[in-house]
Amino acid sequence: MTEFLPILMFLALFALLIFGFPVAFTLGGVSLLFGFFTLGPNFFNLLPLRIWGVMSNYVLIAVPLFVYMGVMLEKSGLAEELLET
Repeated sequence: MTEFLPILMFLALFALLIFGFPVAFTLGGVSLLFGFFTLGPNFFNLLPLRIWGVMSNYVLIAVPLFVYMGVMLEKSGLAEELLET
């Protein structure tokens, strides 16, 4: 049965998107639903630990800073000068 889960998840995702549900709610809802069915009630006990583990990753701190640097370069006009030379 587990070999059919990715296909079922994709079909559920595709069907909900076709019916007009927002992408964020569709992705979250399908993942919570299939997580509950595959891992059982313990899934909701493990979910906060997994979220905390991702948030405490020091490598991911660079992502918003990199985006901020890109915005500052674009707003100052420096990015365009760097691309012209």
